[in-house]
Amino acid sequence: YNCIFLQRIRIQLHHITFERRLTMKYSLSVTAAALCGASVAAAFAPQYSNGVRTAFSPRVSTSVVQMADEQFDQEAFIAESKDMRMKHLEEQAMFALKIACENYSDAVFPNAMIAGDCVITHLLHRMGYLGDGGKCKVMVVDTFHLFPETMEFLKEIEEAYSFKAEIFCAEGIDVNDKAGFDARYGVDLWKEDIEQYDKVCKVEPFQRGLKTCETNCMINGRTRWQGFERASIDQFENAPIGGGLAKCNPIAYWTFEDTFDYIAKYKVAHHPLHAQGYPSHGDAKDTIPIPEDGSTKFVDFKFQGDPTPWLDYASERKGRFVGLANKDGSTKTECGIHVAGAEQTFDRDLWEDGAVKNLATPEEAIAATKSGKASVITVYAPWCQFCQGMEEEMSKFAAEMDGTMDVYKFRGDEVRDFVQKELNTQSFPTVNVVKPDGTVVKYDSEVRTVDAFKKFVEETVGSVTA
Repeated sequence: YNCIFLQRIRIQLHHITFERRLTMKYSLSVTAAALCGASVAAAFAPQYSNGVRTAFSPRVSTSVVQMADEQFDQEAFIAESKDMRMKHLEEQAMFALKIACENYSDAVFPNAMIAGDCVITHLLHRMGYLGDGGKCKVMVVDTFHLFPETMEFLKEIEEAYSFKAEIFCAEGIDVNDKAGFDARYGVDLWKEDIEQYDKVCKVEPFQRGLKTCETNCMINGRTRWQGFERASIDQFENAPIGGGLAKCNPIAYWTFEDTFDYIAKYKVAHHPLHAQGYPSHGDAKDTIPIPEDGSTKFVDFKFQGDPTPWLDYASERKGRFVGLANKDGSTKTECGIHVAGAEQTFDRDLWEDGAVKNLATPEEAIAATKSGKASVITVYAPWCQFCQGMEEEMSKFAAEMDGTMDVYKFRGDEVRDFVQKELNTQSFPTVNVVKPDGTVVKYDSEVRTVDAFKKFVEETVGSVTA
């Protein structure tokens, strides 16, 4: 086994550049000697064949020599090895960022200000890619549910690194207008439907930000260490968003410990919640410290308490999405930004073609209810997965009813007060049958098929003929 191990070391050295071989030879020799029981001097000594010196090959003593402090300083070796690793990771990450920023015309970094993102921000600054004339734009998604410290921290790093982030939030809402968000989308949207919340507050603004910035390469801080969902990512890949734009993951191969080692090494500005026991942060509503008692902290560039709960594999995001579940009941681990299919949601309106007619304004909707004719009005939001899910059936229904009853669509997420008052709408989609006398009757079933719609119409207004 020892011989095999030494042979593997020699093979590794063969594939490393000459310069790196010179710097690494001694440390690898010490490791091999320690594992095999040889002295450091013997391990590093040259070998001869017929009086001719051969290539470097560690020589192992036949006797087992016990490791001693005077021949192997374990702490010094570990520190040196970590320093070597960090230098390699930095070079690797900077090389990836150079490719992203030099080879692509519009590299964009969506910055969530988690620990890894702070590292990337610092690296981009070191390389001169931020600020006026820089080759990388920074965008931030404000969900209106972030910790108050987050947007304040953004101002801090904008000043420190001389850049200005572009901020994106829910569609149709101004930056910092939480009241406007609540009025349009509802205070408890995340409680009512977490998937819709993710689409409205995260996926759509994120995607719109990439498009607004004309992104052709997206830089982000995902790592393999973050969990099995990300365990196979590489430094470059095609993103599932935006029609296959390139995605650069410069710290893909870093551990969470590497991230904090870098922050400590360069005294990098990092989110203040790390000092309060949070290894990561997202929305305040579903993020907790790890451990929950806050005993592990990162203060003044070093850990207080046991760092293991933060640094173990897949532990970085343990405090995220707490208490949230997907529709299928599984534990929520992703917000939807990085999953396949996210791009299918927001590129178009619903029912753009076909027999479904559009009511463009509240005035047109009121006119339809007062026309004296029976009709169907579907109140919808294009970002709603349930509206998307019934699109085909409603289109077929409208086609079958064409010439006998008008089937309308009315976008309600932008005028919530109106649809709540006039069109029975508390959530999307809401299908209403309007009687000839103007009474608006809500379809309460979750079964959204052509036959179900036709049956409800007949029960509400009787058979309809041209």
